[in-house]
Amino acid sequence: MFLVPSLLRVLLAQIPDLQNRLPDLKLWTTSGEALPLELARRFYEALPNARLLNLYGSSEVAADVTWEEVNVLGQTRSVPIGRPIDNVQIHILDRYLKPVPIGVRGEIYAGGDCLARGYCGQPKLTAERFILNPFARHRSKRLYKTGDLGRYLPDGRIEYLGRADNQIKLRGFRIELGEIESILNEHPLLREAIVTVSEPSAESQQLVAYVVGSENTVPGTAELKQYLKNRAPDYMIPSAFVAMEKFPLLPNGKVNRSALPPVHPDQVLAEHAFIAPRNETEGKLASIWQELLGIERIGINSNFFRTGRTFATGNAAIGPSPENIRSRNTSSMRV
Repeated sequence: MFLVPSLLRVLLAQIPDLQNRLPDLKLWTTSGEALPLELARRFYEALPNARLLNLYGSSEVAADVTWEEVNVLGQTRSVPIGRPIDNVQIHILDRYLKPVPIGVRGEIYAGGDCLARGYCGQPKLTAERFILNPFARHRSKRLYKTGDLGRYLPDGRIEYLGRADNQIKLRGFRIELGEIESILNEHPLLREAIVTVSEPSAESQQLVAYVVGSENTVPGTAELKQYLKNRAPDYMIPSAFVAMEKFPLLPNGKVNRSALPPVHPDQVLAEHAFIAPRNETEGKLASIWQELLGIERIGINSNFFRTGRTFATGNAAIGPSPENIRSRNTSSMRV
């Protein structure tokens, strides 16, 4: 059975007795998307007698160039893409086409018998993506620039780290969206996570994480932010976390990122437990915030600056900046 991880997830969710329904199906392979560690664990819970291979590749390299048999889940934080298949060479290089050391991020290049000749009728794109091999040209005249990021593990296997074109520059920092997704996907209560940028304007860009809970339970924003802060710098922490039941899929089973819904304030996971205004003063303050920020659900633990920073209009966040407020204590509903 060969399928993308998103479709494997659907099968495991819809058919809980797969082992009994398909007792003779011993070999399963996934490719086309990153295979989350949590999904691989669910696979072996449902199909303890089967084997799972994680393949990596693309159309330009005849579908697959690396393979990994997923069987040491307790000793890894993600599912590697493994090692090259026969007659394939894999290089992880920096921007100067120099090999990176073990553990250092770089772009994945593939060479060998698997390479296509190029893109039909597109010589410029072919020259850009199929470069001359600066190493063992007798083995492969060209290397294919995959646009994917990875790094070598100490044992020589390769860990996939997302797309190079998913890199953004936010407030002066270069951020790999795939790296944030990889960390979130390791959270034990999350099944899937996708990180996007909420606004096309550079002045108002904010990171937004869409998450699907593993057991109909999604951690709150405070817990997810703290989880990320233990692993990543502050500038990589999303401003908003949106809970979803499932992600939209393309006909081939892959996640359709372009179909993710726009972020609505009422969908965002609360950072604290919601406590409604308890008196007339708090009620009036809540009404003012609702009008200014366009959010219906305002509790006494809401933070004006954080909420206004998350939901921006135009090129500036809603509401006054902290510099225009005499006391920062006014940012809290609690009085």
